[in-house]
Amino acid sequence: MRQISVDTSAATVMVAKAPQPKVKDRRTGEIAVDKDGVTLMTVEVMFSTPDEVEILKLTVPQPGVSEDLAMGTPVALTGLVASAWENEFNGQKRHGIAFRAVAVTSLAAAASKPKAA
Repeated sequence: MRQISVDTSAATVMVAKAPQPKVKDRRTGEIAVDKDGVTLMTVEVMFSTPDEVEILKLTVPQPGVSEDLAMGTPVALTGLVASAWENEFNGQKRHGIAFRAVAVTSLAAAASKPKAA
């Protein structure tokens, strides 16, 4: 599957929904892990550019998720990529774009530090 890097330099990004473990199977409640066995998290962010605002649902490895990511926290996204997906379930085709990041880092601590004179 081809991945396309997403430029975040002109965007303002804030947490829209606090991180949660990504569920692999809703029926069993099984939590998703990557190929190395690392737990995957889902983080919803508000991605705002001068032209539009979107809510993106990101998949991020748990070690890449900053602590204290509450709704409204400004964040930086490291290694954000988009991938097209398609599947068929019960004869219905579905498709979309999946977003994955290496890390979601809070900018709140950096913003609250006093600037050196």
